[in-house]
Amino acid sequence: MSTVLTRNSNNRPPTLRRGIIDARLIEVVRASAIVLGVFLCGFVVREPAPYEIYMVGLMGLWGLFGLRFTRHVMPLLILLVLFNIGGIISMSQLADLNGIPLYIAVSLFLALTAVFFASVVEAEPPLLPLIFRAWSAAAVVTSVFGILGYFRAFPGAEMFTRYGRAAGVFEDPNVFGPFITLPGIFLLHHMMTGRPRTAFLAAPAFLIITLGAFLSFSRGAWGLFIVSAAMLTLALFIHHRSVTLRLRIATMTGAALAIAAVTLIVALQIPAVAELFSERARLVQDYDGARLGRFARHWIGFMMAIEHPLGIGPLEFGQMLGEDTHNIWLKALLDYSWLGFAAWLILMVWTLAACFRILFRVRPWQPYLLVTYVVFVGHILLGTVIDTDHWRHFYLILGMLWGMLALEQRHQSALREGKKAEPSAK
Repeated sequence: MSTVLTRNSNNRPPTLRRGIIDARLIEVVRASAIVLGVFLCGFVVREPAPYEIYMVGLMGLWGLFGLRFTRHVMPLLILLVLFNIGGIISMSQLADLNGIPLYIAVSLFLALTAVFFASVVEAEPPLLPLIFRAWSAAAVVTSVFGILGYFRAFPGAEMFTRYGRAAGVFEDPNVFGPFITLPGIFLLHHMMTGRPRTAFLAAPAFLIITLGAFLSFSRGAWGLFIVSAAMLTLALFIHHRSVTLRLRIATMTGAALAIAAVTLIVALQIPAVAELFSERARLVQDYDGARLGRFARHWIGFMMAIEHPLGIGPLEFGQMLGEDTHNIWLKALLDYSWLGFAAWLILMVWTLAACFRILFRVRPWQPYLLVTYVVFVGHILLGTVIDTDHWRHFYLILGMLWGMLALEQRHQSALREGKKAEPSAK
């Protein structure tokens, strides 16, 4: 068979062969462009980061050469645009704008990246595995930098830390930790359900990411990782009815926990690590429960939002009380007005409900949907104690989910068309 195929391909006219080669080359270039964009998402030391500059060019070129927003992703586009219109309305409440227009421009840009990735996933589903691999590679690389930086492994390595905590190639440990969570959960999924060789190869990367998340000393990242892993395990138990598969999932879960536990135990033997861990492990820090701490500011902010339906202006809350909102719902109300809050709330609820409805359908993209969904749920919970409106990877998660929703809608449309065509075919 292979000989026949080779002979036939060699007998093709030169023009046809050249056309096939050109098409394959274009596919490779497009895939490489997406992979590089996702990889750059893990390197944000300063703003604007290389990711922004690269993605502006990539989205522009992709738009010129065939990117289309279908009706399946239009709700995502509309709700994110409304969210940013709310930001413009809130900005109108300020007398001195300073750098606020740039802040809203970044918000709109990130919103467009979500729509871009949704459209790319819908149009080219084979890119999904490449996106996950690129994200995993970025997570491992930035985790290695964070670990080396924390232990001062070489001169100048401290540039990969912030506040004495691992930050990798990020400005903030509290963003670094959540960024590496999805690749960590993706590798955990491989360890639970993949072949023994796949699980074995995934283990070192999982260990590196786990140690990186731990050394970030971000309580939000710790909680996100644990909650996402627990939801993944539960979902796999529900999805797989076979006793053998469930036993394997339980075994691999235990192995993953053992790897994580050994990593943490070894790390805690270092006095500096143990001391910072005991400090950060407290559920409520002094700056949370103080008279004007995080939780008190939340209450003040919500009372303020009731009186200001147009918002008070982006970033104004931090200027007034000395700290940012640290709550995405409060930030939506104050920085993006009631309109922005409504758009954000509808988008989150819509995404949660629509993806949950198709979570266990047997599709080629189902494992990617499951991993992305549990991490997305974790981010929604994390949003109650931190602002996520400018997290690049959150918009990537959102875009992938809507891309897979679009794939399901296209799949259902194809099934309906097939059923209509079946009688006529007979």
